[in-house]
Amino acid sequence: MMSSRRTFLKNSAIAATAAALMPNDLFAAPAQIQRVGIQLYSVRDAMMKDPAGTLKKLSDMGYQHVEHANYINRKFYGWTAKEFKKVLDDLGLQMPSGHTVMTSAHWDTTTNDFTDAWKYTVEDAAAMGQKFVISPWMDEKVRHDTDLLKRTMDQFNKSGELCQKYNMKFGYHNHDFEFTTMVGDIRLFDYIMQNTDPNRVSQQLDIGNMYGRENDAISIINKYPGRFISMHVKDEIKSATNTEGTGYESTILGRGVLPVKEVLKAAKKTGGTVYLIIEQESYQGMDPIDCVKIDLQTMKKWGY
Repeated sequence: MMSSRRTFLKNSAIAATAAALMPNDLFAAPAQIQRVGIQLYSVRDAMMKDPAGTLKKLSDMGYQHVEHANYINRKFYGWTAKEFKKVLDDLGLQMPSGHTVMTSAHWDTTTNDFTDAWKYTVEDAAAMGQKFVISPWMDEKVRHDTDLLKRTMDQFNKSGELCQKYNMKFGYHNHDFEFTTMVGDIRLFDYIMQNTDPNRVSQQLDIGNMYGRENDAISIINKYPGRFISMHVKDEIKSATNTEGTGYESTILGRGVLPVKEVLKAAKKTGGTVYLIIEQESYQGMDPIDCVKIDLQTMKKWGY
């Protein structure tokens, strides 16, 4: 059975924490440019079995941009940054962003600096030609500890400063809990938006993750204009298994209940969105490869 995204990220966060504890271990583009990519978690099983063959299939479909979800011990899907960049270059693929969970353990309070593990994460992202280093998770203990949350926001901003040295931006990617967890009298999502420097920290809005908790992505985009340079594009249907935790699960674009086309128009007009990243985590019995092919075809029909 395929693991859920939240289980995958929890496990990744645990691994990242362990790595962080080991010793020694600007973006600038016109907002009107829209580039469509794919989050490789969409084809996670195929990437684990045959990453080179899977990437070729994606390239043959017409994908030109990918976003990774696998960076372990300084390797992307088993390749070093130099090796993985060559694999992508040979297939005509670029990787403008990637997901790596940053935890509080990536900050060393004794040196008042990032650990080597996080510095390597940023360095390797830069070697890949990334524009964004995106953390797609927040530990539960951080969400409910106000002091730790404040320190985490400071860490986010400092990570943005570190990324700027490599002409990149740090980013945060939402799930659903940001819209149900309260920090005082405001939602965690709003707290993050209000306590991160937009010049250093980009927000990657996942319109599917939020559905079932906050169902109006357009109002979020209008509330924070220009803050969503990158977006995860999804559609959702009622879920029989509730594996994604909100009562909904992702499906092929255009076949669900989300007003995806209207959200994309708002993203382009108001959100400042440049990168549109397709992600599908559930497949209703279809082959994930077939699903993401249809997803891309749908985006092209919509003019992206």
